This record gives sequence, structure tokens and C-alpha cells, in this order.
Amino acid sequence: MIIFPAIDLKNGACVRLAQGDFNAATHYESDPVKQAKVFEDAGAAWLHIVDLDGAQAGSVQQLPLITAMAEATKLKIQVGGGIRSEADIVALLDAGATRVVVGSTAVKDPALTCSWLEKFGGDKIVLALDVRLNKSGVPEVLTEGWQEGSAQSLWHVLEAYRPEGLKTVLCTDIARDGMMTGSNQELYSNIRQMWSELAILASGGVHNMEDLRALAKHGITGAIVGKALYEGAIDLAEAVTTLQQDVIDAR
Repeated sequence: MIIFPAIDLKNGACVRLAQGDFNAATHYESDPVKQAKVFEDAGAAWLHIVDLDGAQAGSVQQLPLITAMAEATKLKIQVGGGIRSEADIVALLDAGATRVVVGSTAVKDPALTCSWLEKFGGDKIVLALDVRLNKSGVPEVLTEGWQEGSAQSLWHVLEAYRPEGLKTVLCTDIARDGMMTGSNQELYSNIRQMWSELAILASGGVHNMEDLRALAKHGITGAIVGKALYEGAIDLAEAVTTLQQDVIDAR
């Protein structure tokens, strides 16, 4: 399983939000390029970047900084936040991003998103579906930085993209995001069982190595890890080495 250390950009610095609340941002590192190098030195192969300013503005806002991180490291970068146009996708790929993460637009304008999948391919476009469990336990997809409900279940949205060349889905349980309360193992296991052909990236609540190992056992492709790294609950170098060894031992 791939560990994606996360850098959330706000006003040019690394922050983490609690349950997506922009007013509850914790600042960790004022130099994101430096932080990206730290992750690379620890053995990470990928970097997950969220342009929080872009998410609020509805267009990419941190392009120079994202470019600087791509140029300063050999990390594969996936980046999202406010992707609303083809021009944003092109700009990010030209800046050195390996994959672009599309969130609200994937829910609000499936036709446009499908056209991007057709043009750029499933290797370049990741769907980000942020969910909150309703009273019946059904994961409802939220949009606009988790401020708007879509009245659509995760299952309904995924089904619509099944024939469209989608390869990778990033799913966040927003109740757990930034809370370090453990990842929603049942949710990701259910997604994996229903859509075995997709690469599933889990996000929200990852707290320790046990969380990561459990996700790996469910066949989850990758996990976004943010606060647990910044708070020292997970040592990235140890986690990368341990998960690689687990794969070797399982062969």
C-alpha cells in the first residue's frame, strides 16, 4: 500500500484542518518545499497536495508553490483543490503534477468530468468523493469544501463513472478527517468489495500503523496521511519500510 503524505496549502504554508473547517487550521510548516523534501528523504514516493485557497476560490491559487515542490523533489505529486476547468488541469500537469484530483465538479458536472477522463485518461484524473454517513449509515457525498450536500450516495456517484475509464478514487470520511480517530475500515472495505477494479485511496482519521496495516489488508491501494505525521503519531520512514516488508512477507 502506498502512503501519501499530505500537504494542505493555505496562504503559502502547510496546515491541517479539523473536519474541513477553514477556521480550525493548525499551522505546521511555513515552507512547503522544505516539508516536501522531508517527506522525500523519509522514503515517500508520492505527495498529496490540497490547494485550500483554490478550494475556496474555485480555481488553482498555489500554482507557483506547487511548481516549486515538483521541481525540488522527485516525488510523484497528486494535487487537488478548486479544479473547475480544463485549463486548471493542464496548468497543474504542466507544473509537474502526476495526477489531478477532481472533487466537487465530479459530483456537480459528471459530463464535464467524463470529458476530462476521456481526454487526459484515468492515469491523470482522480475522483475525490468526500462523504458523511447519514442516520441510516449511507455515505452521502458532499461538495464545495464539505459545505453542501449532494443528496447522492457514494454508491450512486461511483456507479455513474463505472464505464467512463475511471481508475482511482480518493474517498474521505469527513467526520474523521484531521481528528486522528482511526480510519473508517468498514467504509473502505465496502468500496473495495463493490468496485474491485478501482484503486482506492483512503483519507480521514489515519492515526497509527495499525490503521495502515488494516487498510492494506482490505486491499486499499493507498492512504492519505497528514496530521498523524505532523503530530509524530506515525513515523513516515518506519511506515514505508514496514508496509514494504509486510508485502514481502506475504508473498
